[in-house]
Amino acid sequence: MTSEKANKGYLYGIVLVATLGGLLFGYDTAVISGAEKGLQAYFLGAEGFQYTDFMHGLTSSSALIGCVIGAMLSGMLALRLGRKKALIVAGMLFFVSALGSMNPEFLFFQKGHPTLGLLWMFNIYRVIGGMGVGLASAICPMYIGEVAPANKRGMLVSWNQFAIIFGQLVVYFVNFLILGEHTNPVIEQIGRGVNAVAAGSDPWTIQTGWRYMFGSEAVPAALFTLLICFVPESPRYLVMAGKDDKALDTLAKINGFSHAQAILADIKSTITVKKERLMTYGWMCVFIGVMLSVFQQVVGINAVLYYAPRIFGDMGMTNPMFNTVMMGVVNILFTLVAIFTVEKWGRKPLLITGSLGMALGAFGVATTFGVTGLQLVTMISIMLYSASFMFSWGPICWVLIAEIFPNTIRSAAVAIAVAAQWVFNFVVSSTFVPMFNMHLTPGDHFGHWFTYGLYGVMCLVAALFVWRLVPETKGKTLEDMSRLWRKKGGRQ
Repeated sequence: MTSEKANKGYLYGIVLVATLGGLLFGYDTAVISGAEKGLQAYFLGAEGFQYTDFMHGLTSSSALIGCVIGAMLSGMLALRLGRKKALIVAGMLFFVSALGSMNPEFLFFQKGHPTLGLLWMFNIYRVIGGMGVGLASAICPMYIGEVAPANKRGMLVSWNQFAIIFGQLVVYFVNFLILGEHTNPVIEQIGRGVNAVAAGSDPWTIQTGWRYMFGSEAVPAALFTLLICFVPESPRYLVMAGKDDKALDTLAKINGFSHAQAILADIKSTITVKKERLMTYGWMCVFIGVMLSVFQQVVGINAVLYYAPRIFGDMGMTNPMFNTVMMGVVNILFTLVAIFTVEKWGRKPLLITGSLGMALGAFGVATTFGVTGLQLVTMISIMLYSASFMFSWGPICWVLIAEIFPNTIRSAAVAIAVAAQWVFNFVVSSTFVPMFNMHLTPGDHFGHWFTYGLYGVMCLVAALFVWRLVPETKGKTLEDMSRLWRKKGGRQ
């Protein structure tokens, strides 16, 4: 007999498993922060080629190439395989990447002898992991959004952002524990863009330490791949695949039988075919989704998350890593703010408030960076900037991307939006250091002021965009979005 009572434990259990994909997303993107110096030192010892700063920059960010590829493939895989099987593929990619990055010499190269071919192989494994990130970043919030009841969807999708930030914090501590009493190698510049390992650098970190850091990801990757096999397929996908009985069974466990029947009828009323053309509901629907992703990146947050130790060091802080960990704790706390307020305050108020807070923080950094005696103000401004992102654009962007698109175009539209996000992630990450280091006169702080001033302006533009164009989705079902976009200009 089917229960009339919703099973909250069942719902929270399957969402918790799905958020492990978010944790791996954060883990994979942040693991490089602890491993990159040892990795750089390892390839500086190569024979036959000179490992330059340019090569190291590409190696450190090569996973982002995979992120774009994975995001672009996510729509096709989510539609053809289903959300669940696509997440299993993502887990397998994470696992292969972790082991391959730890031991890139496997089968083809001699261990301990860096070569140009080995560098290519290492980057291939990192791209494979990036593909897993791209898939997980698109499909995890999509899956959670499709299984969650309307009144809990924003909160549950926000769990995914919490998992991303938590995954970053976890890997900071894992890297710290792996390093232990060892030290990162000292890299000395011997020419423009050319470096060498300083004498006396710890050989363990050069030959072994970075391997353990990359390999540590295999544990959560294996756990995620195993557990995702036991969660149900998304009921929205099951209806599109013509499996109404299975969809009803899952919906009944989550919502209770009577409510599940009503939800199933609503889903079926908005799904006439398995897939519709991307612009069936008008171009504005896709444009808003893509621009949400673009603004999440051009506000500049990853310039802080990826380069925090460098920024705090340039500020004159005595312990940049401690400041970075403190910022990570603040990020976790303010992500919780979004989780507990998104269903009360709505999506738009959080995005607008966060944009204004970020703008204030960015302008604070721009006007105080490098000014003697104002380091504390700069530090507070960076924390405000980061914290404002964490209760707004961090989680809420994913919430909206998961719920704003109609059922029949969701997989394709989410893929485009998330691919755009990774492209602009790469743009912001790759332009930060050159902009940050710009000088009009020797020793001035023009680049610091310009960079954060630009990010502050982007935050204000983002607030205006949300206020004028983004619809409020609080309390609406996913099927309501089909009706909303048809009314706004899609074909009837």
